[in-house]
Amino acid sequence: MGSTVALNGVWHRYSNSAEAWTLRGVDLEVVPGELIGLLGPSGCGKTTLLRLIAGFERPDCGSLRLGQQLVAGDGAWLAPERRGVGMVFQDYALFPHLNAWRNARFGLARGKGDERVAWLFSLLGLEGLEQRYPHQLSGGQRQRLAMARALAPSPRVVLLDEPFSSLDVEVRLRLRSELSAVLEACDASGVIVTHDPDEALAICDRIAVMRDGVLHQCATPQEIVRTPATPFVGSFVLQRNVIPAQSTRPDQWSCPLGDLSQQHIRMAATLTNQEECCVLVESKDIEIDADDRGDASIIGREFLCDLWEYRVRLGEIVVRATCGVEKNYPPQMPCNLRIRKGAAVDLMTS
Repeated sequence: MGSTVALNGVWHRYSNSAEAWTLRGVDLEVVPGELIGLLGPSGCGKTTLLRLIAGFERPDCGSLRLGQQLVAGDGAWLAPERRGVGMVFQDYALFPHLNAWRNARFGLARGKGDERVAWLFSLLGLEGLEQRYPHQLSGGQRQRLAMARALAPSPRVVLLDEPFSSLDVEVRLRLRSELSAVLEACDASGVIVTHDPDEALAICDRIAVMRDGVLHQCATPQEIVRTPATPFVGSFVLQRNVIPAQSTRPDQWSCPLGDLSQQHIRMAATLTNQEECCVLVESKDIEIDADDRGDASIIGREFLCDLWEYRVRLGEIVVRATCGVEKNYPPQMPCNLRIRKGAAVDLMTS
């Protein structure tokens, strides 16, 4: 199976910036029919990567192919309007002076595409709204209209830049659950930018996790949950605690919460006893024991319906621990921490 999008060794830096590279040697492939998520914190390069695919930016090094066609790099350049790429912007970018029908048809040749636009209005639940202007539509309806406009020219890939971030929770959950089915019906691949790990894990076929322009891991949600590639993936995507660890003797390890002899250790294949390492621990696997002489203290908490999530300082590290609501500990309470016996933890290079 060929790829819809293929980036090879892509580096990028904005020409008017003396700062570090925004993308550093990124390799990424999107296969036909796939929805891939670009996930990472603000400033990690995910929107820049989307703009490179669209043709709004040029790579400094590396190449970009759409299908079998080289569109950027190695002396090649194909203008954005000739790439067959649809774009859904975070702020919708609808024309306020055009009604919904004319917005969706924008860019299509006169007299062509009416049947497809009508089909998209039906697919996206916009029937009956053709004559309304953007200010007469709800946020969810405007987002659906932006999708219809992006899909109207039958693009091979649709790029979505945080399309649900400005919507309320109920509408956001409903629209994101429909995205894969809409792309499948239109025979299009999708690349979606998000900073929400839950959203990426819920709807994407694969997730490309980025930080500081570097692609840390690109894998299915199941693979990321089972085997996070780096401490950053474990902390940002899976919200696991990253705790420094050390080897006490061959094949035995400890951390500030105690030795790890009673935990199920999933060890990175490349880890050696001599390397600086860390252990990834889920918040539900960290237990709090109230103790007036304890080495740790609670510095904050959040109520999560049926759980408390505590932030606890132990020396120079801060960890998160979740407990049942019956364990109602006050802030500043001294305590001790330990990792639950039998907990599965990931040991990897720092």
